[in-house]
Amino acid sequence: AALKDGLRSQVSAALKEGRVTPTELCQQCLARIKSTKFLNAYITVAEETALKQAEESEERYKRGQPLGILDGIPIAVKDNFNTAGIETTCASNMLKGYISPYNATVVQKLLDRGAVLLGKTNLDEFAMGSGSTDGVFGPVRNPWSYSKQYKEKSVSKSHSEDEESNWVNLGGSSGGSAAAVSSFTCFAALGSDTGGSTRNPAAHCGVVGLKPTYGLISRHGLIPLVNSMDVPGILTRCVDDAAVLLGSLAGHDPKDSTTIQDEFKPFGLPDLTGVSKLSIGIPKEYHAPGLSSEIVALWSKAADLFKNAGAKVVEVSLPHTRYSIVCYHVLCTAEVASNMARFDGLEYGHRSDMKDSTESMYAATRREGFNDVVRGRILSGNYFLLKQNYEKYFVKAQKVRRLIADDFVKVFRSGVDVLLTPTTLSDAAPYMEFIQEDNRTRSAQDDLLTQAANMAGLPAISVPTALSERGLPVGLQFIGRSFQEKQLLTVAKWFEKQVQFPVIQLEEVKRHDNGVFQHQKSASFS
Repeated sequence: AALKDGLRSQVSAALKEGRVTPTELCQQCLARIKSTKFLNAYITVAEETALKQAEESEERYKRGQPLGILDGIPIAVKDNFNTAGIETTCASNMLKGYISPYNATVVQKLLDRGAVLLGKTNLDEFAMGSGSTDGVFGPVRNPWSYSKQYKEKSVSKSHSEDEESNWVNLGGSSGGSAAAVSSFTCFAALGSDTGGSTRNPAAHCGVVGLKPTYGLISRHGLIPLVNSMDVPGILTRCVDDAAVLLGSLAGHDPKDSTTIQDEFKPFGLPDLTGVSKLSIGIPKEYHAPGLSSEIVALWSKAADLFKNAGAKVVEVSLPHTRYSIVCYHVLCTAEVASNMARFDGLEYGHRSDMKDSTESMYAATRREGFNDVVRGRILSGNYFLLKQNYEKYFVKAQKVRRLIADDFVKVFRSGVDVLLTPTTLSDAAPYMEFIQEDNRTRSAQDDLLTQAANMAGLPAISVPTALSERGLPVGLQFIGRSFQEKQLLTVAKWFEKQVQFPVIQLEEVKRHDNGVFQHQKSASFS
């Protein structure tokens, strides 16, 4: 029961009162990780390190000197954040065996507040994907595939092999972190969000996914995908917990020049008694091609919920949204080409045995180290950056990006407080159906409703809203004004309270615990 509570409720109180110890909590989570390893949520489980951190936390509680609300709380971190003493792979052969000499700023901040790091979670290789299917360690399974809610509504299969292929995808690229939170193996997890990589899996896993304003949280130690859009993301089981983590992570970092200079003051979220003073914007352009009728109905129902509660609900226009996904992929691949250039086999990571020449060693290293998706994005990005194409593609995309950002500015200046949109086009697709389309096609579809917030640098949060007809989670997205996270999260909390999203009922699935994924490793700080 303790694993299902929020940070601000029973768990924090239980730790303070001694009804559960940090060590007991850590052991429960580690046992849960082992019993759900068929989900493939974790790449590395740092059991020894986690237990040591839990013991240190326990000593602080005994002295009556806990470091705060996160002291003793088990968390997980996406495997594209550097962690000292624990392997950081980005789910790629290129970085297999790489151990960073330092912690990412966000990781260090969590450890400084007493959080217990359980391990590193699975992802698409170098966070390039929207399904958590393209990493070298294999795909992540959606915990809801094994829920009572889904099984009651899915077609019963008589053969175990048919049931084995019946599991559903969970979005990406932070799928491992979303699965870890959803399956109760940790209380919160870090993801990264470049075009929706935190919000997308959050929606499919029935958890909260927050992408803060660009520059509010340090990117130092996050292995970059797209520097101008990357943001560390937060995954929790409730909005209040997301606010707790944000308060611990936000603020200026001298190691990241893009972070805000102003001091950030952590905040608690008030309980809204009403929403009559709010103006909720409904962007008409988000009625996108491919949006399922079920999502449209849920979106409309949510708008009516605000309207009936007294909020002003208005249709707004973001006219350049229809260009955003194309613009995003031009800018994304261009920055990817630049960022991936560092992986040449000389300084760190994989190095080919090819010794004919330096050039052949470079080529062989990158061919062996990167998968087809990464190599494809590098090729596309370099094409857009060619001298004869630079103005035609890259510069034009930058100009369109400014127009997209200006659309949001105009809407918020008109008096709208928060935008309400879908997070995804539909509920989670079956894995076998998902992999029928290539990574580029799926990413274009799955990022459609989320990447514009990254292009504009705005805060956005996906809140689990209801179960689909198939018994799978559906989330809706709130987009807020720049650096107005408190208002955004307060609205999200009110909405969360109204919809009362059900808790996942995970069934015992011992038959799946067959050791298929044996790559999970022990790790400890040296």
